[in-house]
Amino acid sequence: MLHVALVEPEIPPNTGNIARLCAATDTSLHIVGVTGFRMDDRTLKRSGLDYWEFVELHRHIDLGELYTALPDSRFVYLTTRSDRPYTEWRFQDGDCLVFGPETRGLPEKVLAANAERCLTIPMPNPKVRSLNLSTSVGIVLYEAIRQLR
Repeated sequence: MLHVALVEPEIPPNTGNIARLCAATDTSLHIVGVTGFRMDDRTLKRSGLDYWEFVELHRHIDLGELYTALPDSRFVYLTTRSDRPYTEWRFQDGDCLVFGPETRGLPEKVLAANAERCLTIPMPNPKVRSLNLSTSVGIVLYEAIRQLR
Protein backbone atom coordinates (compact mmCIF):
# COMPACT_ATOMS: atom_id res chain seq x y z
CA MET A 1 0.00 0.00 0.00
CA LEU A 2 1.11 3.52 -0.76
CA HIS A 3 0.40 6.59 1.34
CA VAL A 4 -0.25 10.22 0.39
CA ALA A 5 0.39 12.88 3.02
CA LEU A 6 -0.89 16.43 2.63
CA VAL A 7 0.82 18.88 4.95
CA GLU A 8 -1.50 21.75 5.89
CA PRO A 9 -3.68 21.63 2.75
CA GLU A 10 -5.43 24.93 2.08
CA ILE A 11 -7.98 24.39 -0.70
CA PRO A 12 -10.96 22.07 -0.03
CA PRO A 13 -11.58 20.95 -3.64
CA ASN A 14 -7.94 19.85 -4.00
CA THR A 15 -8.16 17.72 -0.87
CA GLY A 16 -11.51 16.30 -2.01
CA ASN A 17 -10.10 15.38 -5.42
CA ILE A 18 -7.08 13.77 -3.78
CA ALA A 19 -9.37 11.83 -1.43
CA ARG A 20 -11.27 10.49 -4.44
CA LEU A 21 -7.96 9.54 -6.09
CA CYS A 22 -6.88 7.74 -2.91
CA ALA A 23 -10.20 5.89 -2.76
CA ALA A 24 -9.83 4.78 -6.38
CA THR A 25 -6.29 3.50 -5.85
CA ASP A 26 -6.60 2.02 -2.34
CA THR A 27 -4.06 4.55 -1.11
CA SER A 28 -4.28 5.84 2.44
CA LEU A 29 -4.59 9.61 2.86
CA HIS A 30 -2.85 11.40 5.71
CA ILE A 31 -3.73 15.00 6.59
CA VAL A 32 -0.93 16.60 8.59
CA GLY A 33 -1.29 19.75 10.67
CA VAL A 34 -3.93 22.43 10.47
CA THR A 35 -5.99 22.62 7.31
CA GLY A 36 -7.12 25.86 5.70
CA PHE A 37 -10.72 24.61 5.95
CA ARG A 38 -13.00 22.50 8.08
CA MET A 39 -13.03 18.80 7.25
CA ASP A 40 -16.83 18.97 7.00
CA ASP A 41 -16.59 21.77 4.40
CA ARG A 42 -19.26 21.48 1.69
CA THR A 43 -16.82 21.89 -1.21
CA LEU A 44 -14.47 19.30 0.29
CA LYS A 45 -17.30 16.78 0.55
CA ARG A 46 -18.64 17.63 -2.91
CA SER A 47 -15.29 17.19 -4.66
CA GLY A 48 -14.82 13.81 -2.96
CA LEU A 49 -18.32 12.87 -4.15
CA ASP A 50 -19.76 9.85 -2.40
CA TYR A 51 -16.39 8.09 -2.14
CA TRP A 52 -15.44 9.29 1.34
CA GLU A 53 -16.49 5.98 2.85
CA PHE A 54 -13.77 4.32 0.74
CA VAL A 55 -10.98 6.66 1.89
CA GLU A 56 -8.62 5.41 4.56
CA LEU A 57 -8.17 8.82 6.19
CA HIS A 58 -5.70 9.58 8.98
CA ARG A 59 -5.11 12.88 10.80
CA HIS A 60 -1.76 13.83 12.33
CA ILE A 61 -0.83 16.85 14.42
CA ASP A 62 2.57 17.22 12.74
CA LEU A 63 5.16 15.40 10.61
CA GLY A 64 6.63 13.75 13.71
CA GLU A 65 3.31 12.07 14.39
CA LEU A 66 3.10 10.98 10.72
CA TYR A 67 6.58 9.42 10.95
CA THR A 68 5.59 7.59 14.13
CA ALA A 69 2.38 6.28 12.52
CA LEU A 70 4.29 4.89 9.51
CA PRO A 71 7.54 3.51 10.98
CA ASP A 72 8.22 1.19 8.02
CA SER A 73 7.58 3.78 5.29
CA ARG A 74 10.06 5.71 3.21
CA PHE A 75 9.03 9.35 2.97
CA VAL A 76 9.40 11.06 -0.39
CA TYR A 77 8.99 14.85 -0.54
CA LEU A 78 7.55 16.52 -3.63
CA THR A 79 8.71 20.05 -4.31
CA THR A 80 9.45 22.52 -7.08
CA ARG A 81 12.77 23.14 -5.26
CA SER A 82 14.45 19.94 -6.40
CA ASP A 83 16.20 18.98 -9.63
CA ARG A 84 15.55 15.24 -9.29
CA PRO A 85 12.56 14.14 -11.41
CA TYR A 86 10.05 11.82 -9.74
CA THR A 87 10.57 9.39 -12.64
CA GLU A 88 14.14 8.73 -11.44
CA TRP A 89 12.92 7.45 -8.06
CA ARG A 90 12.31 3.72 -7.61
CA PHE A 91 9.13 3.52 -5.57
CA GLN A 92 8.52 0.73 -3.09
CA ASP A 93 5.42 -0.64 -1.45
CA GLY A 94 4.74 1.41 1.68
CA ASP A 95 6.25 4.66 0.40
CA CYS A 96 4.61 7.86 1.61
CA LEU A 97 4.38 10.72 -0.88
CA VAL A 98 4.50 14.00 1.05
CA PHE A 99 3.08 17.20 -0.45
CA GLY A 100 3.07 20.68 1.05
CA PRO A 101 0.47 23.45 1.17
CA GLU A 102 -0.71 24.84 -2.14
CA THR A 103 0.60 28.38 -1.67
CA ARG A 104 4.01 27.73 -0.12
CA GLY A 105 5.01 24.08 -0.43
CA LEU A 106 6.93 22.13 2.16
CA PRO A 107 9.08 24.05 4.64
CA GLU A 108 12.71 24.58 3.61
CA LYS A 109 13.82 22.93 6.88
CA VAL A 110 12.00 19.70 5.94
CA LEU A 111 13.43 19.74 2.42
CA ALA A 112 16.98 20.40 3.61
CA ALA A 113 16.80 17.55 6.13
CA ASN A 114 15.57 15.16 3.43
CA ALA A 115 17.39 16.42 0.32
CA GLU A 116 18.16 12.91 -0.98
CA ARG A 117 14.42 12.12 -1.02
CA CYS A 118 13.14 15.34 -2.61
CA LEU A 119 11.59 14.94 -6.03
CA THR A 120 10.03 17.27 -8.56
CA ILE A 121 7.68 17.10 -11.52
CA PRO A 122 9.58 18.67 -14.42
CA MET A 123 7.89 21.66 -16.02
CA PRO A 124 9.52 22.73 -19.30
CA ASN A 125 7.95 26.20 -19.21
CA PRO A 126 10.00 28.29 -16.73
CA LYS A 127 7.16 30.83 -16.50
CA VAL A 128 4.96 28.31 -14.66
CA ARG A 129 5.81 28.10 -10.94
CA SER A 130 3.87 24.98 -10.02
CA LEU A 131 1.10 22.56 -10.87
CA ASN A 132 -2.21 22.15 -9.08
CA LEU A 133 -1.81 20.01 -5.96
CA SER A 134 -4.36 17.37 -6.96
CA THR A 135 -2.79 17.13 -10.43
CA SER A 136 0.65 16.68 -8.86
CA VAL A 137 -0.55 13.95 -6.52
CA GLY A 138 -2.18 12.13 -9.45
CA ILE A 139 0.95 12.27 -11.59
CA VAL A 140 3.31 10.95 -8.92
CA LEU A 141 0.90 8.44 -7.39
CA TYR A 142 0.17 6.80 -10.73
CA GLU A 143 3.89 6.61 -11.54
CA ALA A 144 4.43 4.83 -8.20
CA ILE A 145 1.56 2.45 -8.97
CA ARG A 146 2.91 1.83 -12.48
CA GLN A 147 6.33 0.94 -11.09
CA LEU A 148 4.93 -1.36 -8.42
CA ARG A 149 2.87 -3.31 -10.93
